[in-house]
Formats: sequence, C-alpha cells, structure tokens
Amino acid sequence: MRIAVDIMGGDHAPAETVRGCIEAAQRIGELKGIAQIMMVGQEPLIRAELEKNRAELGEHLALVHASESIDMGEAPAAAVRRKRDNSLSRCMDIIKSGEARAMVSAGNSGALSAAALFRLGRIKGVERPAIACVLPTRAARPMVLIDAGANMDCDAHWLVQFAIMGSAYARAVLRRENPRVGLLSIGTEDGKGNEMTKRAFQLLHSCRQINFRGNVEGHDLFTGETDVIVCDGFVGNVVLKTTESAAHAIGAWMKEEFRRDPIRLLGALLLKGALRAMKRRMDPELYGGAVLLGVPGACVVTHGAATHRAIFNAIRVAAAAIANDMSGLIEEQIAASQTP
Repeated sequence: MRIAVDIMGGDHAPAETVRGCIEAAQRIGELKGIAQIMMVGQEPLIRAELEKNRAELGEHLALVHASESIDMGEAPAAAVRRKRDNSLSRCMDIIKSGEARAMVSAGNSGALSAAALFRLGRIKGVERPAIACVLPTRAARPMVLIDAGANMDCDAHWLVQFAIMGSAYARAVLRRENPRVGLLSIGTEDGKGNEMTKRAFQLLHSCRQINFRGNVEGHDLFTGETDVIVCDGFVGNVVLKTTESAAHAIGAWMKEEFRRDPIRLLGALLLKGALRAMKRRMDPELYGGAVLLGVPGACVVTHGAATHRAIFNAIRVAAAAIANDMSGLIEEQIAASQTP
C-alpha cells in the first residue's frame, strides 16, 4: 500500500514536507502495511530538497509531478476548479486510481475537502463528510472532536452520522473497543441546547451503532471521560482554535511569570522535566492532524505550520486508518444505521 503526500501544502513547504516524507521512508517498517511514500508536487523543487537532505528516490520513496499548488488564502472550490493540475487534486486522483490508499497535506483544508468531494465523492450513505481531530485530555487517552470545521450549518441527522464516523475513527486509529460518544451542548441535562442539538440528542439516544453517553459541556472536553465529542463544524472549529490559543497563552504566561523573579527561574529549572513533558502532551504535531471522514480512503490534513515531525505523524495516522480499514468500517456502520 502507498500513501500520497501533498508536498506543496503548508507554510514550510516544500522543505518540511519533503523532510517528513524522507523520515517516513526511512522508518517505513513502523508504518504497518505501507510500502511507499509518494511525494506529489513540483518536481524541480522536490528534487532540490532531496539533494539538500542527501536523499534519493527508491523503493520506499517516489515522486509524482504536479505543476500547480493551492495557496492557503485562495477560495477552496474555485482554486480546485481553476488549477486542474494542483498537488491536492493529484493526490486524490492517485487514491481514486488505486495507486494509493491515503493522502496527507498541510495545505488549505477547505481545498482538501473540495478536492476530495470532487475527485473521490462520498462513502455510500454519507450525507456530509466531517473533519475529526484528536485532542489531548487529562487522562492518558486522547479524544476525537467531530466536526472540526467542514460543515458550518448542520442538520440533526448529520450529527448522528458524525457520531458514527467519529466512533469508527476512534476504533480504527485510537484502538477504542467501545468508544463513548457525547453531544456538545450547554448542559448535561437531556433538554438542554438549541433545537438542532435537542433533536440530535433524541436521534443519538436511539442509534444502536454508537455508545451514546448523553450531552457533555465545554468543561467536560478534556476530562478523558468521553472518547468522541460531536458538534456542528462552526462550534467545533471555534472550540479547536480557542483550545490552541489558550494553550499558547498559558505557555506565554508561564514564561512571563518565571522571568519576573530569579527564584522563580530557579524553580522553573527544577521543574524543567515536568514542563517539557507537559509541552509534549499538548503538542499538536504528535497527534498527526485531522482526518476528513466520509470520503473513500484516508485524507489527513495537518496544521499549516507543520514541521517534518507533524508530516511524519500525519503519515502514521493515515497508515493506521488504512491498516484498520477505517473507510470500510464507516460504510458498514452507516449502512447499518439506515436499516429499518
């Protein structure tokens, strides 16, 4: 099996994306069932980066030329239509042809979603694909937030499908045997929320394909008691970006307070190991990015500032999704939910 990587996507492309692919090729034995990483992008730039890193194409590392790329600020659907030979769409074509089973990008997430829908379509029975991202919790087990930004205005029935897809992702990638699913709302009581979430609660409560625990509030997000938290894409994207901003703010505040006093600096030195461990737990690069669920194959999008570490971990997530047939599990569970 192969994984295609959009080399042109991201703030640090192509340097960091190529480095991530080189690392994946060197550690191919850690990627269960993966035989090759396919670098997709502008050939001259990719070859220049390979030369800088003293790496060569070979059995585990291949190159596919794509003459165009999509910038982060471009209108997603329009860019995908206008730039026919962009690296994102080429990745999707490679999946559609069967040459690869998954793709990874640090580029424009809206363009990735558009290219996936245009080129791959949807898994049978799925009404709307959704973005699932993994976030750390206070417990040892991270949780899945879905939808994290693909669908701004949602129907209650879509949230049920998001729950089914998120649960399948938690089984396939996070290895949760019976994932606990919660609906994000303004209170844990059954009747709390707006009209859409109240209707979604009723539908989720009667859905046999998931282990539904009921409503969860914002302060329940990071307790580790829920494996999959479901919401519409507007709320999910706000949660995701607020969480990232809060993590950065806390880090900045801690540095500021430590520097106020020499004694505090000494204390920081004594706490260096603990602070480093906490930083690792909050490091988004370790979680490999978000997955667009509901399209054939595995489409993983990591953040725009991704380094080679994030690219490698995104490839690792894609490999796990393929190895555990995440798309097949989603199709099976969606079909079962539609059976009278």
